[in-house]
Amino acid sequence: MKKLGILSDTHDHLDRTAKAVALLQAKGAEGLLHLGDFVAPFALKVVMNFNGPLFAIYGNNDGEKKGLKKLFPELKDGPCVFEIGGRRLGVAHSVEEIPDDYCLSCDGIFYGHSHARVHIPKQGTRPLELNPGEGCGWLTGKPSCAMLDLETMTAEIFDIE
Repeated sequence: MKKLGILSDTHDHLDRTAKAVALLQAKGAEGLLHLGDFVAPFALKVVMNFNGPLFAIYGNNDGEKKGLKKLFPELKDGPCVFEIGGRRLGVAHSVEEIPDDYCLSCDGIFYGHSHARVHIPKQGTRPLELNPGEGCGWLTGKPSCAMLDLETMTAEIFDIE
């Protein structure tokens, strides 16, 4: 896998979630990482329309955990590390949950929760840091998602139109 789509905080916004999935697929995403806050299982179903491997963690607003886990048994509690495309990706729903050692042991650190876009490129031994912003657009009015190039560990954030 060379390209990984990244999405967070979709908060039951089905139309924008579907647009994000379609946008990431069109831009060549081979896998999809969701950083939490689907909210309900019916919203997770839209994410699961992605044609490729899905990696996902719970967010603080994922209240129906049993229903989400039943639909997608691979759903994890964060923080955790996913090994994808030969890279170690440290993920959590919020930046405050990221363990300090992830900065030393991971190629990239990924989180959501704040609904604010963050993109700090990899520099030397410091890993890439990324928050793709909010997939739903409820708070900012600017829904977004991101693409990670696993070979170069560079990322780009896209507006969801």
